[in-house]
Amino acid sequence: MKAKPLPPDELLRRLDEVVQGLLVPSESDFPMTPLRWGCEAPSPEALRAAQGGAPAALVEERTLDAFFARMVDPAEPDAAALAEAARYRQLVELLRAHLEDLRVYRVGRVSIAVFILGRHASGEWLGLRTKLVET
Repeated sequence: MKAKPLPPDELLRRLDEVVQGLLVPSESDFPMTPLRWGCEAPSPEALRAAQGGAPAALVEERTLDAFFARMVDPAEPDAAALAEAARYRQLVELLRAHLEDLRVYRVGRVSIAVFILGRHASGEWLGLRTKLVET
């Protein structure tokens, strides 16, 4: 059974705390920032508009597990990597505990906007935003 969800503002504050110092690995590493999407479910058109991309920009959907797989299970299990992996697991647990229908959206190619969004009990879509670079 899930814990009672935090109010939206409190969840966004907690997400901000948890992601401090965490970078999403890609060819260039980027931070994550909390995001309040609104009450409308994310659509490809809205995601493209939110990242300022072309109307035909590629939009891909991934699972939360697929997106965070490398981060929660490091290839080089030294002490620093294991500590960072524990922080990523804490983040994933926080998202799962307070959001339903979690989805990861990738918008664009090469310079990719990433939206990690889930539906809060209030009806709002909340989560995180980041960026990847893949050539």
